[in-house]
Amino acid sequence: MRGLYVDLGFGAAAVTSAETLSRLRRLNPGLRVLGVEIDPARVRDAQRVARPGLEFRLGGFNLPLRAGEQVSVIRAFNVLRQYDEAAVGAALAALFPALEPGGLLIEGTSDSTGRLMAFELHEATPAGLARRAVVFAPTVDAVFAPRGLRAILPKSHIHRAAVGGPVDRFFAAWHAAWLRARRRGSDPRRAFVEAARDLAEGHGHAVDPRPTLLRRGFLLLGASWPEPGRSRAR
Repeated sequence: MRGLYVDLGFGAAAVTSAETLSRLRRLNPGLRVLGVEIDPARVRDAQRVARPGLEFRLGGFNLPLRAGEQVSVIRAFNVLRQYDEAAVGAALAALFPALEPGGLLIEGTSDSTGRLMAFELHEATPAGLARRAVVFAPTVDAVFAPRGLRAILPKSHIHRAAVGGPVDRFFAAWHAAWLRARRRGSDPRRAFVEAARDLAEGHGHAVDPRPTLLRRGFLLLGASWPEPGRSRAR
């Protein structure tokens, strides 16, 4: 990762921005994180945790970049949920020019506790932003239920979850697969893996089968989601 990691809409506290720097610098000691907020008071408060490699600036979808700065990753969580669905396309288009070629935009939603997350992964291509995957990332434990993720779908899907539609059918299949695995006696993490395989093999969904993702509670689906896909996500 050569460019900035941007945490867009870091919120009332800059905890996520600071944690991101600490974790990703284990992989890249030269990484820089930029937190961006539209609320001046939040930007002022965040300066208390700023340090080399971690900055905070005032701005919105037109990112407040300095001359020569490029962005490798934009994380925008719980940002677009505040806007009308019709505004999503314009917001994504405004972010695209800041990304370096191959850069990633992670746009999604989490619940108030961070136990449930859902996001879309977009890549900057010569033709614009291309959606590469949809990811569900819950805390997998005994109280987890796949249907709970419906409430935090990314903005582009939250209004398309009508009963009987493809989103509804997906969650019905996932929930049923999860319950079957639990009834067989599988522990929650094992049940998550088994249910993911059921979605791929029994329902044709493009599930990324890598154990390192599934064991950590990441269900990564191809760009065709919520429709089944012919090939698995990579």
